[in-house]
Amino acid sequence: MYHPIRHFITITRHRHKVMWYCFKAGIGFQGLFHDLSKYSFVEFMNGAKYYTGTCSPNALERAKKGYSLAWMHHKGRNKHHYEYWTDMKNGQYEPVRIPIRYVKESLCDRIAATKIYLKKSYTDTAALTYFDTKRDDLRMHKETAIVLRIWLSWVRDIGIKKTLKKVKKIKTYEDMEVFL
Repeated sequence: MYHPIRHFITITRHRHKVMWYCFKAGIGFQGLFHDLSKYSFVEFMNGAKYYTGTCSPNALERAKKGYSLAWMHHKGRNKHHYEYWTDMKNGQYEPVRIPIRYVKESLCDRIAATKIYLKKSYTDTAALTYFDTKRDDLRMHKETAIVLRIWLSWVRDIGIKKTLKKVKKIKTYEDMEVFL
């Protein structure tokens, strides 16, 4: 059953949360353009078709079809997803270090997504738990995974507001060496 209105509300609420966090993390302009592809025909229609409100419609599409056309479209257009950052090396796809501004957006995206899907059961541990459960760190560039995991740990330990304040000051991977 299609739920275009509920899906629209969910993705719009998510975008607004990410935008807010992006401004707090010092990448406000970038946040304005976060996930605009979700309003494209392929992503929006599949999202409305597989909408539940409790998890990503892409996961349900993948379970039903064995792949998600919406996800393939999305990850190829949104640089805050580590799947965007792969390239061929010696005939194999390998992860590439993600520019720090997109790691910031990824952090904001992960916090907002867990808040939207978990609703009242959200805690500041949720995004880190999801990261560890999915084992995203195994598929992304090592340095990127380390930075993102540290930031998600900060969210768990000191909260979103203080984390984004610290993250705002970080402009390069080298700036992170203080925390490693």
